[in-house]
Amino acid sequence: MTTLKQIRCGKTVTVCKLNGEGALKRRIMDMGITKGAQILVRKVAPLGDPIEINVRGYELSIRKSEAENIVVE
Repeated sequence: MTTLKQIRCGKTVTVCKLNGEGALKRRIMDMGITKGAQILVRKVAPLGDPIEINVRGYELSIRKSEAENIVVE
């Protein structure tokens, strides 16, 4: 199992599963990150937080703690 937090810049991955419960999982899904979505990791901040991604044509910045809950392949 690889999480989005472990992916390097410039890589494109597919979402397999969302971990987490309640409000956190709902927040991730509301951003358009759902099973089967393609995610391009655009940038990672120098200290690793936040991570800038491109999903469904939108650019998003997410925290490492949120990226840990996104399982990708």
